[in-house]
Amino acid sequence: MTLTILVAPSGFKESLSAEEAADCIEKGVLRACPQADVIKVPMVDGGEGFTKALVAITGGTLHERTVTGPLGEPVASHFGFLGGKGERTAVIEMAAAAGLRLVPRDRRNPCITTSYGVGELIRAALDAGARRILLGCGDSGINDGGAGMAEALGVKLLDRDGKPLPSGGGALGALARIDLSGRDPRLADVRIDAAVNWHNVLLGERGVARVFGPQKGATPEQVELLADAMEIYAAAIAETTGIAVGEAPGAGASGGLGAAIMGLLGGALHPRYDIVMRYLDLDSMIAKADLVITAEGSLDGQTPFGKVPAEVGHRAKEAGRPVIALAGTIGKGVALNFDHGIDAFASILKAPCTLDDAISAAPKLLVRAAEDAVRMVRVGMLLNERGLAA
Repeated sequence: MTLTILVAPSGFKESLSAEEAADCIEKGVLRACPQADVIKVPMVDGGEGFTKALVAITGGTLHERTVTGPLGEPVASHFGFLGGKGERTAVIEMAAAAGLRLVPRDRRNPCITTSYGVGELIRAALDAGARRILLGCGDSGINDGGAGMAEALGVKLLDRDGKPLPSGGGALGALARIDLSGRDPRLADVRIDAAVNWHNVLLGERGVARVFGPQKGATPEQVELLADAMEIYAAAIAETTGIAVGEAPGAGASGGLGAAIMGLLGGALHPRYDIVMRYLDLDSMIAKADLVITAEGSLDGQTPFGKVPAEVGHRAKEAGRPVIALAGTIGKGVALNFDHGIDAFASILKAPCTLDDAISAAPKLLVRAAEDAVRMVRVGMLLNERGLAA
């Protein structure tokens, strides 16, 4: 019997794209089982690779731009237009202008990083005739609540003296007033649909600063500064527009970018997979598979809250397919994933090493981990043939 294996990984942050991860897993699978039929569906969730994946799937076009990066320095970026008929739809991933990979590890400070370049990409899409904007949120290196993005589109964030605030989430603690009078008028005639992690909120103990601030380099003191700043920011948005963003699902996505999308730009937030699965035919691919292998940089107690392995696991479980998850690291609360469609998991790391070493060796490590996993599966198949499997 030929084993059909669906490979549906996320990317590994700062290391492998989803496409590269899928290629590595395929290579490992075929080492262990050369006769296997491998189906690859690299998963995008709004983060890195979102634009290029949707442009490729729909036969669209990609447009290169230089924008302001998260540290205020120029970075090479891009946006796209979807192919096909219908309204002219631009697709943008915020990570292309304000992603974590654009912030060197020794310069990570989410109190000062900005989403300004995201607004510049939106402006470029409007200049190119976009009537709808599909905005992917994920893999961010910022915690400014989307303030920089809004400023690039003409929104003014002012202190008590009526002066514009400096860039970064930390400066929002001095926010006194939001002025929408200069907002780009074209926003009133364009539809913005943002693909977000629906579990991410702006404020509270589960708010973006406390949950994700440390991952972006924030110290404990900076986490509290950012949390307080987000409270002030949310109150100012509510006072200006009447829109409550503090606890809104998805408002905390990408360092709070979701709050600005819904509160200042008039956009709509959507659970990321409601958007992505319109373009990725994952369910039909699962139906063809005997086994599903997914992967992500980290597997832990946060994975069930909107991450790729849990989404793949959920859909595979509905179809009655077993799922193996491979991860760079295995973290606290990982057993929770057994309740979300993951049947087995393993780290690709075989010995202690530095983060830099793990990132550079990730392709080789992932190939080997996929090979090991499928060899284990083959042992189980042999036992089953002998009637010894449980």
